[in-house]
Amino acid sequence: MKTTFKWLGRNIAAPGPYLCLCLSEAEYKRAFKHCKEAPVGPWITTPQANATAHFLTAPSGLCAVVCINPLKNSTGIEIAGLLVHESVHVWQEWCSYYGETTPASEQEAYAVQAISQELMKEYARRVAV
Repeated sequence: MKTTFKWLGRNIAAPGPYLCLCLSEAEYKRAFKHCKEAPVGPWITTPQANATAHFLTAPSGLCAVVCINPLKNSTGIEIAGLLVHESVHVWQEWCSYYGETTPASEQEAYAVQAISQELMKEYARRVAV
């Protein structure tokens, strides 16, 4: 498994949020340190959760740090479901950040698709699936 997070594409809207996928608590802490911020709470918010999206505002814009802690027996479908779920939260936060209260349904669908695809590509790059 490759252990270095990287910032992903910002193609949901101009400008989209900075986005990264963290597969460990250490990566979560490094992502926040990179933004010169202290981590906000645990990397996975509850013991029952397997993924959490965290947000911060850096001088360059909104940052979304998506953390996933899949169980060893998680299937690709379960991982995809977690990433889509967190993608919706990223989209919701982006809308809130820019004051968008009534995005078009097609815009929303394309945005969630784009965020999900970025996260899934990064997961596949980092973990043999």
